[in-house]
Amino acid sequence: MMSKYKDALDRGKEARREQEGKVGNEKAEGVDFGAQARAWLNEVVVASLQEAQADVRGEVTVEMDTAPGRQAKASTPSVRFKLYGKRGTEGEVARTFTVDVHLSGEVSVSSPGIVAREVGNIGDRTDERFSTLLAELIEDAAKGI
Repeated sequence: MMSKYKDALDRGKEARREQEGKVGNEKAEGVDFGAQARAWLNEVVVASLQEAQADVRGEVTVEMDTAPGRQAKASTPSVRFKLYGKRGTEGEVARTFTVDVHLSGEVSVSSPGIVAREVGNIGDRTDERFSTLLAELIEDAAKGI
């Protein structure tokens, strides 16, 4: 009877050690998550925005605000950008967008007045979905929407 109790006690201790190890790993992954998210934002979003700046110069103005100081401690990093389009004689019209990385790894683009759109996951290093959405946003800005 005592040996069964001792075995159960040992299994319980081992399970606690494993659980503590998992919690420690999750904390370590949390640090890595921020670094992964910032890397994705730089490799995909910032690179796409820089490419767009060069491609649409003169038609639409693209401004980025990556705010490196604020992003260093953020658990869910983001990048803001503005698109300026011309609207007749009224002058330039700007719209601000925010690219957010959620804790799930999903990335969305939002702006006041529009529904947030999902544009991928930080595990996917291709920029196709973000670039497609960015092209639509630039086209709308060029039309003055």
